[in-house]
Amino acid sequence: MKTPKVALLGMILESNRFARPATENDFRSLTWLEGDALLQEARAQTPTLAAEFAAFVRAMDATGPWHPVPCTLAASHPAGPVRREVFETVTGAIQRQLAENGPFDAVYICNHGAMVAEHDHDPDGSLMAQVREAVGAAPLIVCTLDLHANISERMVAACDLIVGYRTNPHVDMIERGEEAAFSLRRCLASGRRPQVALEKPPLVPASVTLLTAEAPYGELINYGQQRQAELGGSILNVSVFGNFVFSDTPDNGLAVVVTARDDPAAAKDLASDIADRAWANRNGFVRRLTSVEQAVTIAEDKKRAPVIFSDAGDNPGGGGTGRTTELLAALNASNVDNILYGSFFDPELAAEAHSLGKGATFKARFNRSAGPEVWEKWDLPFETEARVVALHDGNVVGEGGMTKGRRLHLGPSAALELGAIQVVVISDRAQTSDPVFFHMLGLDIGSADCVVVKSRGHFRAGFAPWFAPDRVYEIDTAGLTSPVLARWPFENIPRPSFPLDPDTQWNDPRHG
Repeated sequence: MKTPKVALLGMILESNRFARPATENDFRSLTWLEGDALLQEARAQTPTLAAEFAAFVRAMDATGPWHPVPCTLAASHPAGPVRREVFETVTGAIQRQLAENGPFDAVYICNHGAMVAEHDHDPDGSLMAQVREAVGAAPLIVCTLDLHANISERMVAACDLIVGYRTNPHVDMIERGEEAAFSLRRCLASGRRPQVALEKPPLVPASVTLLTAEAPYGELINYGQQRQAELGGSILNVSVFGNFVFSDTPDNGLAVVVTARDDPAAAKDLASDIADRAWANRNGFVRRLTSVEQAVTIAEDKKRAPVIFSDAGDNPGGGGTGRTTELLAALNASNVDNILYGSFFDPELAAEAHSLGKGATFKARFNRSAGPEVWEKWDLPFETEARVVALHDGNVVGEGGMTKGRRLHLGPSAALELGAIQVVVISDRAQTSDPVFFHMLGLDIGSADCVVVKSRGHFRAGFAPWFAPDRVYEIDTAGLTSPVLARWPFENIPRPSFPLDPDTQWNDPRHG
């Protein structure tokens, strides 16, 4: 068989419409790799780039000869809409690289799927359409996406196979990258063109309702996998995307994407079946949170088992600043004991702790100055006496959950003791989904009475060894990721949509 020539590229950003714009520095600080450097990093033992990208490359390496053509992969931590000039710089480089290195047998695109640009509601779809135009109709285009992607018709039209994560917390990125590679090999060997179908009921759930270990979302994904197995080899992939509501785009909404081996009717029927099931269970996509006052009461209870709190309104993994002080201040003012709190994004405070040294006592001033990461409505200053417990350079390898085995660069970091609370301060904005945020500073999770994390849900996988689901509390804090949707001035989400509009009606067109 002919050795396939495969272009490798992507632009990864989850955009929160209400957060500050994503700049070139945001991408450069996480991933901006081109050419041989991109391929070399993908093949590294502990790569810094997206796990699914590295897994795709390794799976292709393991399954036979191929001619990889690494173009550009750019990735940013979640932020607001990407600046137009940044998007055009990345896509311009990709178009140039495709033009200089074609023709291709296939293209692998590694995106998140919930990117917004200053000038475009659907830059993921625009990038995919540009790639299709650049390479022509013949090459297969395979794409991996986060399950929080906002799927557009343009994405589906441009791609021959779309593979979405199946787990939330995300722990299956390696498997999905491998699946994309294996499916590409099969399609190239058979010569058959996959057929992709899309169904979208008017359902826009918040991310806190999209855990895959429980109903309704987990049941929906499991049902899709069951039906795929029952249909034998006729279906290549079933992906159920929950959407990222904070993107606020015309393409928001739960989306069922089914790829058939070659039968469009089979893909359409299964996609419609799963969409019907999602709509029938729509009331399950509503969740109650724990108030800050209730959280303090729980934390003060000396008789309960250890618990973990999610600072749900300030999740850097969804565009949050990592700097809100509401929950920290409330706990500090209460009668709590033995609490670990992580991680507060404040480079100035971390730098001061490093300059003072371990053991120093000082007045810790959180959010001492306004900057591009600070939205003053929520990122309020907070001052208290503190002692520097530990210091670290922030260069670590993930231990558990979605970042296990991935190199992380958290910047100069410090553990500060505020009486009964030990706070982790970092210099690169990131959600605390991995126990390494505490372990790098010598903090013992197992000895804490309460752990607080600035993370929406991905911490559940990383901290599962210590906290069963019944010991997890999602706290209703203010911030850029508050999952109480009624608080947000959405302008672009299709309306009516449930649960924003509780009386929304929907009838699958198949049923008239």
